[in-house]
Amino acid sequence: MNNKQKDTMIKTTNPFSGQSIDLTFEERDLYSTIKRAEEREDYELMQKSIDKFSRLNPKAYRVLVD
Repeated sequence: MNNKQKDTMIKTTNPFSGQSIDLTFEERDLYSTIKRAEEREDYELMQKSIDKFSRLNPKAYRVLVD
C-alpha cells in the first residue's frame, strides 16, 4: 500500500439505512469481503470478517453492519 492509499478515505454507504462513513482501503476491503461472503452464503468467512471489522473500526461496524 502506498502513502496515497494510506491517506485516502473511501466513502461507503449502508445500502439499507443510507448512512455513510469513510473507510481506509484496508477497512473497505474487509467490508467488501463481508458483503461477498454474505452473497455466497459463506457464513464462516462472513463472521470472521465481521469480527475483525468490528474490532478494527467499531463506529464503521455500527454504521455499515450492525
